[in-house]
Amino acid sequence: MLSLEQRIDAFDRLGRFMSQYREERQDEDLQKLNKHFLKEYQVCIKDAELFNHWFSEDNLHFALQSWSEALSREQLEAWTIDYEADFFEHDRGTKTVALIMAGNIPLVGFHDLLSVLIAGHKALIKPSSDDAKLIPFFCQILVAINAEFAAYLQFADGQMKDFDAVIATGSNNSSRYFESYFGKYPNIIRKNRSSLAILSGEETKEQLELLGEDIFRYFGLGCRNVSKVYVPQDFELQKLFEAFYKFQAVCDNNKYANNYDYNRAIYLMEHHDFLENGFFIIKENESLHAPVSVLHYERYDKVEDLKTKIEADAENIQCIVTELEAFPNSVSFGESQKPKLWDYADNVDSLAFLRSL
Repeated sequence: MLSLEQRIDAFDRLGRFMSQYREERQDEDLQKLNKHFLKEYQVCIKDAELFNHWFSEDNLHFALQSWSEALSREQLEAWTIDYEADFFEHDRGTKTVALIMAGNIPLVGFHDLLSVLIAGHKALIKPSSDDAKLIPFFCQILVAINAEFAAYLQFADGQMKDFDAVIATGSNNSSRYFESYFGKYPNIIRKNRSSLAILSGEETKEQLELLGEDIFRYFGLGCRNVSKVYVPQDFELQKLFEAFYKFQAVCDNNKYANNYDYNRAIYLMEHHDFLENGFFIIKENESLHAPVSVLHYERYDKVEDLKTKIEADAENIQCIVTELEAFPNSVSFGESQKPKLWDYADNVDSLAFLRSL
């Protein structure tokens, strides 16, 4: 088994390789990798965009940059240092963990893969058909960095079999299938979750522009994208339109534009009240989840009452964006799509789960 130090070394180098989506680095330990794989990397990025039109060049570059930073030695050590010294080293026997990945945003399944390998287990990977280019390519790079990873990486072709545990991510509908099929194995099964923002009414235009990043990054398709905003009773919604105008280029994407046109037409035909500005819709609605191109809003009176309401809905919430001190586990404006390695999906510590196997 690779030591934790060897695993961290490999992912640190992978992260630096990832950062070359625009220009080549001169790191000595990347020269051989670059000679064999850098051109292929550029082709892979372009293929990912052509294969899935939700994966725009801008969003692909954002995801690759985010992961290149997360895989730095500093971040990997900060993540793993919180566990006992022998947590990663003692041998309880290597297990095979089936990974059923989502594909709503680029590399959304990579954290599960990283966690399995850092924990010292083998990964049986079933990528989403929507994100089938990047994950296999980066696995190839890992093996090129350290050939011992070859024994820890396998891709499922057809039905998955011969595994000891499961991490599966999908919708509420698919999760029922996952629970039925994989319930007898140790598992983490993730369902739909949404993210929300809470405004005090005192936010600056700059803060609201950062909120726009939380809403529009990845066209709003991620579970960490804000799809619902709570505002004070006297809040002027026009402030949101003014702050979000800089994101109008989302409508240059045909898939997003089609969703906007469709939702607008439905709301008009059904005589719903809503506000829109040519590229997104704001609609008063109690639901946390909103369709692509739509932001739900709800007004509140007292922060204490709102906190109680949100706590009651915690199982459906991925993250909360706000500067209000009443919500201590929240993230700042503009940070929802920049999670740290220890910001586990659904607040379930996947490393602890993996080491318990």
